[in-house]
Amino acid sequence: MSTPPPPPDGETGTGDLQQELLACEQALPQLRAAGDKAGEAATLNRMGRIYHDLADAQAARRCFEQALPLYRAVDDTAGTASTLNNLGMAHSTLGRAQDALHCYEGALPLRREVGDTRGEAITLHNIGGVYEGLGDPQAALAYFDKALPLFLQVGDRWRESVTRLHIAMAAAVVLWT
Repeated sequence: MSTPPPPPDGETGTGDLQQELLACEQALPQLRAAGDKAGEAATLNRMGRIYHDLADAQAARRCFEQALPLYRAVDDTAGTASTLNNLGMAHSTLGRAQDALHCYEGALPLRREVGDTRGEAITLHNIGGVYEGLGDPQAALAYFDKALPLFLQVGDRWRESVTRLHIAMAAAVVLWT
């Protein structure tokens, strides 16, 4: 029996995504009425992650796009970085590689600014994944190579393993082409 992968960006859920989504949808009007932009942003970001997990990338994208200006309005750099990364994942899922790269490239310096080493590694890995999908194994390899030591540093064994696999695949393509 294999262990399921951890949720991206360290987000945890209850396991019942539909129920969690309903709770988020019910909380939004209250957060808006209270003027709690930080709470609204966090809730929208969580809803986006749930929609992503439910394979509804369009709904995920809409949630992330709503959360982003709210995080910026409250000067939440970590929230902005996480949301940009998540928005990049939605764009990548939708086949919008350039939009995904734009989001990831926006997230990367913010991750570094707040000292989020794990998040930086995730974003680097995601950039590598976009280049892998674009058929550019050299560029993919460069980003995977940057992500790997960071995953080692933070002790994220699962993502370390996944990154090693991607490095091997990208290196094989480079060697054989």
